[in-house]
Amino acid sequence: MPSNPSETPETLSAVCLCAEWCSTCRDWHAVVEQAAHEFKDVRWRWLDIEDEADLLDELDIDIETFPTMLLARGDQVLFFGPIPAQAEVLARLVSTLQGGSASAPGLTEQVATLWQRLRGRAT
Repeated sequence: MPSNPSETPETLSAVCLCAEWCSTCRDWHAVVEQAAHEFKDVRWRWLDIEDEADLLDELDIDIETFPTMLLARGDQVLFFGPIPAQAEVLARLVSTLQGGSASAPGLTEQVATLWQRLRGRAT
């Protein structure tokens, strides 16, 4: 991913949870790269669920549909779930969340904990 701004409480962060073995994810990587160029003020991360299997297992988070996106601002998760693998859908989601706060229906404590742990890591 291209370099992004340092995280501030106002910074929107987008994490794509995918897997290298998944052909949809491999194709999706280029879409995320393009979005990172279009939305330079968003902090982008790519998380391979196979590389982070221990963390996801510990938190009892099972990613079944690709791509799955986690979008957050500060310590608040704004969106977590699968989205259609379409650049327009990703752009619309990011634009909407940049414009204000949102709630993540069905957000679990496990997802909030995942975000806090990811947020605490250097990228």
